[in-house]
Amino acid sequence: MSTVTGELEKPAFDGKSRLGLSMRTRDCLPSMSDISAPASNADGPTSSPERTVHFSDRQAGSGAPALTADSGVNPLTIPYRFEPTTNSAAIAEKHAALEAGAETGDIVTIAGRLMLRRGQGKLAFGQLQDGAGRIQLFAPADVTPHFDEFVALQLGDWIGVTGEVMTTKKGEISVKVTSWVVLAKAKRQFPDKFHGLTDTDTRYRQRYVDLVVTPESSKTLRNRSKAISLMRRWLEDEHQFMEVETPLLHTIPGGALAKPFKTHHNALDMELFLRIAPELYLKRLVVGGFERVYEIGRVFRNEGISPRHNPEFTMIELYAAYWDYSDQMSLVENLTAHISMALNGTTVIQYGDRELDLTPPWPRRSLAELASIAVDRPVDLNTPLEDMRALCREHGVDVKDGYGVGKLLLELYEKTTEHTLWNPTHVVDYPKEVSPLARDHRSIPGMTERFETIVGGRELCNGYSELIDADEQRSRFEDQVRQ
Repeated sequence: MSTVTGELEKPAFDGKSRLGLSMRTRDCLPSMSDISAPASNADGPTSSPERTVHFSDRQAGSGAPALTADSGVNPLTIPYRFEPTTNSAAIAEKHAALEAGAETGDIVTIAGRLMLRRGQGKLAFGQLQDGAGRIQLFAPADVTPHFDEFVALQLGDWIGVTGEVMTTKKGEISVKVTSWVVLAKAKRQFPDKFHGLTDTDTRYRQRYVDLVVTPESSKTLRNRSKAISLMRRWLEDEHQFMEVETPLLHTIPGGALAKPFKTHHNALDMELFLRIAPELYLKRLVVGGFERVYEIGRVFRNEGISPRHNPEFTMIELYAAYWDYSDQMSLVENLTAHISMALNGTTVIQYGDRELDLTPPWPRRSLAELASIAVDRPVDLNTPLEDMRALCREHGVDVKDGYGVGKLLLELYEKTTEHTLWNPTHVVDYPKEVSPLARDHRSIPGMTERFETIVGGRELCNGYSELIDADEQRSRFEDQVRQ
């Protein structure tokens, strides 16, 4: 049996065909070509400081007439429910070939946030953002009711709009506003429209704001959701895995080497732990006769925080009876390529400022081989302990008294090599000393059939042929305690 563990921010593998993948999950408004034209031109008004509202100079409620009976608009007309008939993306797709200056007769109803708005004389333009994208609003005073109130809308307000799909003389697909209604008022100032949300702390603490003003962040979240759905379908339809749910509260911390979060069960008056991995319960399902199982769920590790580590994250972990770690490596690379093709139409993607090729098959390199290349001399489990300690110190590894050759070999590889592996690489054959759950290698004494997949310098997943000898498992755990 084999196991794979992975994070949906960073996947990982463990051994009984268990797949654990953990994904942790991360900005400019489109230009409006029409708003610089003269007011007499139906493509947009000239700039007018006294009638132009910018993200940076609007305070909630400042200078805007209240939508009350005094202005001819009853605030009670804000509906409890509003039903759009389409969205911005569907309109753009349906009318992609529409010529400039054309009217369609296609009356649509859309809803979303007002992200940009300018008015000049008897003409106003806006940009509405819904869940599918953005579209321009075209509002002539002789067509749009309550025109003054429309011009005074604040950026970030939620509105519903009905009107005809048209194009301006410059070819911008727009909705001519023939009726509109406020759905909710924005009470706080939006970020600067040109720079977006640039403060890192605000982006992380107020994710909802980042999602509104940063299209890339919104796209990332949507793609994450699609990736999880694709993962489920591929595992179930192509490989006959069954998704399960297992407990979050554990009586003992287990399944990974990590410090747990503790909680207290009042009714039972007992200490419990938030799970650090779903491993133990998934293995019990395999024992119970379910040959291929997986779980996608949150796990919790009470440890440090960094761009690569979060105290809680989503992991996928799977087990398949009768497989070994070679089967798991094939599963990982084919699943990753499948998701990339579905989301991007290619397996060659851009990650940061570099190209990343996810096309299978991925190379398989032994840990000892990679460490030897990094230090420019052969190193393996036969290297004398003192020599290995000296090498580790030379390369900045923190050497502790209890470390054996296997642990030092792993530390040396992680210090010198892991972060340099860009394109996908399966790093195989880990020392038994650091792999208590993996089965002994069938041909290399002291090593196990374990792998970690590195992509873009980060661990994607950890997996292995599962150790199935209970006595050997107990012996290894006892060795760990003694260390």
